Amino acid sequence: MMNKKNRLPVDPLAMVLPIGVLLIWSLCSYFNFLPVYLFPSPVRMFKVGWDFLIGTEGMTPYSGSLLNHLIASLMRVLMGFSLAACLGILLGLLSGRIKRAYRILDPMIQMLRAVPGIGWLPLAMIWFGVGQKTTVFLIALAAFFPIYLNVAHGAARIPMELIQAAQMMGADARVLLRTVIIPASFPSMLVGLRLGMGIAWAYLVLGELTGVANGLGAVMMDARMLGQIEMIPIAMVSIALMGKLCDTLLVKLAKRLHADQEMDR
Repeated sequence: MMNKKNRLPVDPLAMVLPIGVLLIWSLCSYFNFLPVYLFPSPVRMFKVGWDFLIGTEGMTPYSGSLLNHLIASLMRVLMGFSLAACLGILLGLLSGRIKRAYRILDPMIQMLRAVPGIGWLPLAMIWFGVGQKTTVFLIALAAFFPIYLNVAHGAARIPMELIQAAQMMGADARVLLRTVIIPASFPSMLVGLRLGMGIAWAYLVLGELTGVANGLGAVMMDARMLGQIEMIPIAMVSIALMGKLCDTLLVKLAKRLHADQEMDR
């Protein structure tokens, strides 16, 4: 059995499906099963993507602009996700541990959760206009619900014996929250945060399609109108890679904080 020190940075099995898709895509392009105007070949896609990153060939109007669009999208995701995480964790803990808070908060939150994100788009554009604020609002709104639900679920299922044991040892409400409630509900909290992060990247595209000047979602919309078909999947792949990177960093950070909490205890 492979130990952690000898473990490869990338699971070989995780590469089977992407390589298979790339192989089928290459064969379809080679035998002209895929028209170029519908889906370019992998070689063409790679060249345009590299030019999008480096900007030495000037193959598209987006040549060399990947970093600028990536930073703009990342900042919107981080702002929206941070708002969702703060509010979702706070209300989730209240709803999970205090029955009266649950009776007040949960019915309204569950009703709002049933409204699709795109249903908020017209109202958000009226409230915040077209641009950054609308995008951040949509991201925060969409990411809030999975965070709240998972935190409330984890907080509500903490064994009463742990609470009583801490109280018998003289723990007040603040100490109880720090040493028992948050650590015990941490696994559910992490699940909610990971789901929220994934949804944040998904709703980034919806927000940026409303007419912002930059960002990966804006690139997708502009590329469609300019006929730069290659840029649409390239932007999609960029979003996928950034989403995966953010998820990995979030898990590492959460485990580090959880380990520090356990050491403090």
